[in-house]
Amino acid sequence: MDSENSRMINTETGIEPDENKSRTSIWSQTTEVQERLPLSGNREVDVAVIGGGMAGLLTAYLLQQKGRQVIVLEAARIGSGQTRNTTAKITSQHGLVYDKLTRKYGFQNARLYARANEEAISMYEKIVQQRQIDCDFQRLPSYLYSTQDREVLQAEARAAARLGLPASFQESTALPFATVGAVCFEHQAQFHPLKFLSGIAKDLEIYERTMVYSVKGHKLRTNHGMVTARHIVFATHYPFPVIPGFYFARQHQERSYAIAYTGTKPLDGMYYSIDDMGLSFRSYKDLLIIGGGGHRTGRQEAGGSYEFLRMQAKQYFPEAEEEACWSAQDCISHDMLPFIGTYSCLRPYWYVSTGFKKWGMTFSMLSAMIISDRICGVEHPYQKVFTPQRWHSIVSARAFFLDLGISIKGLLAGYHFLTSAREEDLKPGHGGIVRKGGKRYGCYRDSQGEVHRISLRCPHMGCELLWNPDELSWDCPCHGSRFDYDGNLIDNPAQKHKKDVLE
Repeated sequence: MDSENSRMINTETGIEPDENKSRTSIWSQTTEVQERLPLSGNREVDVAVIGGGMAGLLTAYLLQQKGRQVIVLEAARIGSGQTRNTTAKITSQHGLVYDKLTRKYGFQNARLYARANEEAISMYEKIVQQRQIDCDFQRLPSYLYSTQDREVLQAEARAAARLGLPASFQESTALPFATVGAVCFEHQAQFHPLKFLSGIAKDLEIYERTMVYSVKGHKLRTNHGMVTARHIVFATHYPFPVIPGFYFARQHQERSYAIAYTGTKPLDGMYYSIDDMGLSFRSYKDLLIIGGGGHRTGRQEAGGSYEFLRMQAKQYFPEAEEEACWSAQDCISHDMLPFIGTYSCLRPYWYVSTGFKKWGMTFSMLSAMIISDRICGVEHPYQKVFTPQRWHSIVSARAFFLDLGISIKGLLAGYHFLTSAREEDLKPGHGGIVRKGGKRYGCYRDSQGEVHRISLRCPHMGCELLWNPDELSWDCPCHGSRFDYDGNLIDNPAQKHKKDVLE
């Protein structure tokens, strides 16, 4: 049996995928976001923000507070991308980061990184209080734990404390399993992201269902008219212009999964593991949110991420009952720092916020602070650490060549005739790559027996899509674009549905 056929059969994990099962986050289930009209005709503005997630709306909000004329263009609904799928932790605890930052980039840069994130937390609290936003904002500790490596945690605690963070090593945790200790970051925060987003969006000029197809100079072409802007902010999670900036060659995307449970006791804080296949935890009212099972986008042919979380929950919380399950996507830069600031020296009036790793809420605020200051002509004290014009060649080289190899493999995939899988072999609820009439297709057979067929080339840069059985989607292993089994676009950087692309 050839490798492509094996990949199709390996999707049979013993659990039948349910195409009707909800993949809606607990945030989407517990709030309604006010709908906005699409753009109607051409506009000329001071600032256009592309993307109506947390980073985009915060940038627009701070710019409006500074007296700038700003509009937000959102392809779907505000908060409908990664913001609704976050676990909504606002922390300066970002995994094993501070010891590495100090050694690789120096004490001063590491201290700026630490201070920037602490200031972002405080800014959230300030806005919540000023606007009296009921978003379940709560200050509480965040713990970085391990079941295996005590020494690396102690080193991280020492590094974080030297940088001025409220961090200390603790011998034990409140988790229902043994650990070797944890780094406790005091006075961190969590909230309900969509309630907060609704609060800051009230007075903003936002146009939903307005897709930006292209940006040339100061002009943005959308499906509802042309916008001319003096400044343009790309807050689209993953920036879609290939040139300039070349962000497709400077980061990759990863997926992570979460399940919310009732029937558990609330935890004393937020938890994040440094171990391989470790778990993250946070409470929300009477719910416990468990996260984990992550992988690089397009690299989950065998499936099983949700089932992994369910098995862990059953082991540690046997009385718990599942309320919701969902997934998110994260951009990971090669040097592990976000890109925040001027898009490219060739486009000084373009700005970008991307590469947030798994800390999108904190970096969304930080990017809004930095970019809003830059547009208003103010040099922000933290911008040099996160500038997209940096180049940490030694730190980035290994990740760059790894991503380059994966992209080349994705581009060359399919230029052979080894696929022997047949469409009629697909079982209901399963997908795979088949050859039909001399062409390779991605096929999914639904529970009614109907086959859904799409071409396999991603419209972003032409890499071959791979099947994700956990989410019944076709994912790009090169740059992270995702499509449902009918070819509808789920995640960028691609901008078109597969059905909109002539093959």
